Amino acid sequence: MTCAEATVRLLERYGVSTVFGIPGVHTLDFCRGLDQGVRHIQARNEQGAGFMAEGWARATGEPGVALVISGPGVTNASTSLGQAYADSLPMLLISADAASSTIGKGWGVLHEITDQTQMTKPLTGFSATARRAQDVPELLARAFTLFASQRPRPVHISIPIDVQAEQVDEDWQPVTLPGRPKADPEDIAKAANWLKGANSPLIMVGGGACDAGAALSRIAERIGAIVIASTAGKGIIPDDHPLSLSASTVRPEVLRILPEADVILAVGTELSETDSFVERLNFKGRIIRIDIDPSKINDFYPADLGIVADAQSTIQALSVELNDFCATGVEAAKERTALIRSKIRQGLGAAEKQHAGVLDALATVAPTDIIWSGDACQLVYTGAFTLPLRMPRKWFYPAGYCALGNALPNAIGARLARPETPVAVLVGDGGFMFTMPELLTAAELKLPIPIIIWENGGLKQIQDDMDQRQISRVGVEGANPDFVALARACHAHAVDVDTHEALQGAFVEALQADRPTVIVCHEDRN
Repeated sequence: MTCAEATVRLLERYGVSTVFGIPGVHTLDFCRGLDQGVRHIQARNEQGAGFMAEGWARATGEPGVALVISGPGVTNASTSLGQAYADSLPMLLISADAASSTIGKGWGVLHEITDQTQMTKPLTGFSATARRAQDVPELLARAFTLFASQRPRPVHISIPIDVQAEQVDEDWQPVTLPGRPKADPEDIAKAANWLKGANSPLIMVGGGACDAGAALSRIAERIGAIVIASTAGKGIIPDDHPLSLSASTVRPEVLRILPEADVILAVGTELSETDSFVERLNFKGRIIRIDIDPSKINDFYPADLGIVADAQSTIQALSVELNDFCATGVEAAKERTALIRSKIRQGLGAAEKQHAGVLDALATVAPTDIIWSGDACQLVYTGAFTLPLRMPRKWFYPAGYCALGNALPNAIGARLARPETPVAVLVGDGGFMFTMPELLTAAELKLPIPIIIWENGGLKQIQDDMDQRQISRVGVEGANPDFVALARACHAHAVDVDTHEALQGAFVEALQADRPTVIVCHEDRN
């Protein structure tokens, strides 16, 4: 078989069942091996394909895979690489490349980038070119080892067209993957003692702790810690838990309590500026950082105790260490949490109250296990701290890289990865247009995805920012299409709604439909 066929077979042996992409003249050899054991999903743009792979990774924690042509395929998909990098997601981009003999020479061959790997290196855990067929199993082994045992980052593997066509006689097999690092028991004991002695402990939880939710909840209840999530950590501890403030560091009511914490337990989180949008969080207490990435332990928020280890096993061990402990301030912490939640609701601005009303209406009728795939839009900004979630991997809001257009293709990838789990899209009118053609992909696949478009007359957040800084509006008020007519032209259902009741009815119906449904909500209506 050819190297390209052998690559597809090896991907299947690593557990890959689906790849996303658009075939081209430089990936024809791969097509020989597709749709036998590995399903190929046709996107409408490689950016959409990358976002679909990213959505697969968000929903499962397992590698999402995109397969694209060289040159424009790679540049189109690179936005999703950047987003997967920022949000620590295991995404694999496999691309073609020009013939090996031409790389770096600038001869003007088809789809030429003189060195594709140099372009994607800053966006990946590593980016490499297979110069011969035998390089492929070595590079895939390196990629899946990274996904299994280190901080997940996207990987780009470039395979030139002549290498794809090489004949492979041996039967490539996957390597045995290593586990994640374990914590030192002495560090666990030290962290437990600090938490036992804390008068006002605080837990900050990020996406790296997705599998540690139950143990983190037990720890919070034993030490009386208020819990604040990053946007990636939303739902790891249920938002309705009496000690949870959800993903709310963007709120002044929450920022005010940070200096009062005497011990901060930060688990699987960068403590990123893009969760709070303040230059620096005002921590006064001792910081315990648990992170699989050693570079996080002493970066912007140096740890007083740094534990480089897997969050799940570390938090489980810490929970056992605290098993017999019960702080006296647990009920007081619960009362404080309830008071802060109330103050957040009271402090909402007029637009945020409108968002919250829409989100409350949706939450009332949505299944508890639904995945909300959000784009960068004002409805989602408010949803980060108002829309209740009770499970991890259910809130897609890529605040870090903050690209537009991810929501719809993310939802497609998530729904294919979790076919029994309902998925809904929350997207602004501007962001929807970035990857609108992927509506055709969802329609072809007959995916019952409600796509709620928050129609607020263009790039509303930037309009507001310009107005606040007394800048004349430039490039933020472009015309929108008739979204209902556009959706129907793409073989989707569509409806305009102007009341909460109409929204709820359309949403429930969309979850049972035979294709996606675009639901247009207008900010300037009720």
